[in-house]
Amino acid sequence: MVLGPSASLKNNNRMKELEQGLLMQPWAWLQLAENSLMVKAFITKQGYALLVSDLQQVWHEEVDASVVSQRAKELNKRLTAPPAAFLCHLDDLLCPLLKDTTFPSEATFTCDHVAEALILRVRSELSGLPFYWNFHCIPASPSLVSQHLVRPLMGMSLALQCQVRELATLLRMKDLEIQDYQESGAVLSRDRLKTEPFEENSFLEQFMVEKLPEACSVGNGRPFVTNLQSLYMAVTRQEIQVRQEHLGTEDLQPSSSASPPGAENQLVNQPKELISSAPSLSVPEKESTGTSGSRQRPQLSKVKRKKLRGLFS
Repeated sequence: MVLGPSASLKNNNRMKELEQGLLMQPWAWLQLAENSLMVKAFITKQGYALLVSDLQQVWHEEVDASVVSQRAKELNKRLTAPPAAFLCHLDDLLCPLLKDTTFPSEATFTCDHVAEALILRVRSELSGLPFYWNFHCIPASPSLVSQHLVRPLMGMSLALQCQVRELATLLRMKDLEIQDYQESGAVLSRDRLKTEPFEENSFLEQFMVEKLPEACSVGNGRPFVTNLQSLYMAVTRQEIQVRQEHLGTEDLQPSSSASPPGAENQLVNQPKELISSAPSLSVPEKESTGTSGSRQRPQLSKVKRKKLRGLFS
């Protein structure tokens, strides 16, 4: 079947929506019986995009509603529902699990390697009947790996380096402030609070020797997922913003109060009654959020600096 120009354009827009929505999601941790995976997912009523990595390889799947409908028929012959109902159920299964690994999942997840592909299998219940789903993930393209890992990690490294420089500057200013107090005759009232003047080069050398081995222990990727996702999302948002400004478009401009792209097409209530001899399924009403939820940037308020007291008499 050949799609007309309008249908093809509409499908391309849906795929772009999934691509950008996936980029704005944080990485999450998925612990399976046989191994552990880093996962990010974005699901709408039009389809889903999934990215999976075991730190050795990266796999990806992106499908629209037509593929969801066909695969659901093949795997769940006793269930009949519109694609949005199955997408809603997948979102219900993945969302709590990716947000909180301690959340008691209603589904069983397993994965198999078939040639170069990764098949993530899901087994749960829907309307009292067994529900099966297979995510068929193929090796991600180099451009996709760059977009979701290489470029964000480089951006995060540069941001952290800048932060270190700012902190080093602040410490030197603090040393000058303390020196001024001392030259004015101030004496430290508590000896245990005494510190040596900050020497950046000495600090960096000591860090490389004593702290670096532990600090850069990647392990299975969990420290990255647990501790750095706020910075990761900030960097990816900045990347998207710069790209949009370069293209001169502001239609999809992310904001602190807006949901991820395509929020208006997120899983919504579908009141239509399903005509089927199989058990009837419906899509429950839910908020318009991505699999990892819409996140608002924290509002920063200026804090008035207070003069240090109690250290010197």
